[in-house]
Amino acid sequence: MSEHTAKRFVSRLTRQTLALVLAGGRGSRLMDLTNWRAKPAVPFGGKFRIIDFPLSNCVNSGIRRVGVITQYKSHSLIRHIQRGWGVLRGEMDELIDLLPAQQRVKDEWYAGTADAVYQNLDIIRSHAPAYVLILAGDHIYKMDYGTMLAAHVESGADVTVGCIEVPLEEASAFGVMAVDGEQRITAFREKPDNPDPIPGKPDRALVSMGIYVFSSQVLFDKLLADTEDTASSHDFGKDIIPALIRKSRVVAFPFFDPAEGRQAYWRDVGTVDALWEANLELTGVSPPLNLYDMDWPIWTYQEQLPPAKFVFDEEGRRGVAVDSLVAGGCVVSGAHVSRSVLFSQVRVNSYADVSESVLFPEVDIGRHCQIRRAVIDRGCRIPPRTRIGFDAEEDAARYYVSPRGVVLVTPEMLAQDYPRGL
Repeated sequence: MSEHTAKRFVSRLTRQTLALVLAGGRGSRLMDLTNWRAKPAVPFGGKFRIIDFPLSNCVNSGIRRVGVITQYKSHSLIRHIQRGWGVLRGEMDELIDLLPAQQRVKDEWYAGTADAVYQNLDIIRSHAPAYVLILAGDHIYKMDYGTMLAAHVESGADVTVGCIEVPLEEASAFGVMAVDGEQRITAFREKPDNPDPIPGKPDRALVSMGIYVFSSQVLFDKLLADTEDTASSHDFGKDIIPALIRKSRVVAFPFFDPAEGRQAYWRDVGTVDALWEANLELTGVSPPLNLYDMDWPIWTYQEQLPPAKFVFDEEGRRGVAVDSLVAGGCVVSGAHVSRSVLFSQVRVNSYADVSESVLFPEVDIGRHCQIRRAVIDRGCRIPPRTRIGFDAEEDAARYYVSPRGVVLVTPEMLAQDYPRGL
């Protein structure tokens, strides 16, 4: 197949595809960060939200029909999508459709990921897609879904599952699979206590990315059968995929970077430690995730804000940020910031020192504060001379301290009101 023909083939497949982003989960492992927002609405990377990554992947891949399925505390998520993702043209059959839980077919809220799709089956069918792409709304990565769709069609699969390798000790947080020599999945266990390693790689496991390509009729038939099964938890990983493996052709699609010849970047930022680490990775000289790649931009909603500003240049009172990401509207006023991520409208006041920290929008760091290895939620006003990240016992008495010693601070912990726009 020539390159020109291949591109037309993939383009036709993406036009025949409807993507569904599962964005209804709370993400309880993120602790207090998801008390008032869904996990996909959590800020990431200085100006984005987690949901922006799968949505950008869809648009960049040429998939312009997308449904976002929401449920848990979705107000800020819905508002973000409405403001930042209204660029598609409905008259060209392009849309990002918000699908909140609304008891369309039964008097229950979404009972699981598969049930969330089933309850929107009439809407999905109205688009008459040849393929349905199911995506998790809470992972950070860049991926051309067109190549996965092409592999799905060329392999004759009923279902294709995106997969990566992870360290064996981390695999129990994922769906773990086994494949044969033709990448056909022979076993699939959701979050097993004792995951099986990859043959020949005793320290690695093959796990699902939560990305599935379904031939549409296969999906429709299985969802209808699953909803009648009283023993099912109505979940893709626990029920749908394992059942299909026994009767259908289910194939794995390894997620590799063709340019680098190795596994591509993918992060599950489902814990405070993972969120902190993935943000801090971005401050490196050559980070594993390139946000400056204009061939694959990450789109988002961003307020019109003035440029970041760094003021005062005196000994002991110098506004400076090194090895850091600093968004628009920030003011670093006679303070020192190092290896940190500052979201929009953060202010760091004189004589403060911030290192290895992630400051969400509208955080205000008081004078003489010392902040280290922290994630500070939106709108927090840190009083002058506060020290965070230096005394684990003191931090644990006021804030949440992660297993790796990252300190999470929210307005509630400071007896402050949450700001608008969470």
